[in-house]
Amino acid sequence: MADAPKQQQVQIKADEKELLGQYSNLVVVHHNAEEFTLNFVYMFPTVPQGKLVASLIVNPAHAKRLMRALQENVARYEAQFGKLPEGPGPGPEPNVGFVQ
Repeated sequence: MADAPKQQQVQIKADEKELLGQYSNLVVVHHNAEEFTLNFVYMFPTVPQGKLVASLIVNPAHAKRLMRALQENVARYEAQFGKLPEGPGPGPEPNVGFVQ
């Protein structure tokens, strides 16, 4: 039986701004053959307007690993706090377009 590869500890540098994080209440996902783009948006509650807070571009294999990690964490969350509702959030689904 082959030995399992050793886990290597990775040190990640982060400034205070990145550690604080960004709040997003909408994610717009696009993809092509080479990559997935996830645009994290904050939609303002009182006006039909939003602000892009982060944009991540990942390869398809990483997108699949991200999906699996989210599924596992949502399952753990629901086991601890109860089932989350499915379906659209409050209000109509926004028609999102980007401006500069």
